[in-house]
Amino acid sequence: MEELLEVVNENGEVITTLPRPKIHGNPSLIHRVVHVLVFNKSGNLLLQKRSINKDVAPGKWDTSVGGHINHGESILSALRRETEEELGIKITDEINLYELKFLYSYIHSNPYETELVYAYSFVYEGDIHFAKEEIDEVRPWSIQEINEALGKGIFSDNFEHEFAMYIKIKDSSI
Repeated sequence: MEELLEVVNENGEVITTLPRPKIHGNPSLIHRVVHVLVFNKSGNLLLQKRSINKDVAPGKWDTSVGGHINHGESILSALRRETEEELGIKITDEINLYELKFLYSYIHSNPYETELVYAYSFVYEGDIHFAKEEIDEVRPWSIQEINEALGKGIFSDNFEHEFAMYIKIKDSSI
């Protein structure tokens, strides 16, 4: 079944709905995505190494969870779906939902696509069962490790943007 995504304006208002292949490859069309930063109790950030077969940032380390918000889907529904699909973490009313924090939204653009990103975070200590067809590896990174690897081609451009946004709000809340 063809993946349908909503083309939106900078405010997230839906303009039209198109198949994913019409949107990817055309950075003039903004589509919505959800990102989740999953931390452990020590403050390390779980990152995923994208499969070498992915069409965007193959083989690069990326945000804990990231995925499209499908046509007609709410942000929270997409967040729950993507977190379970990618990491095997089920967000329920009893686990994590109340700990889930909205961080910020921003527009990320590169020559391939433009995304309106809704970023959330939570702390998790349980088992991870990642989607091996989408992800080659997952592991926690310390903030220091991430800072030392920035700009070296290890991370997706989207994650580097994401991390800069996260550090900005983290530093402003101190």
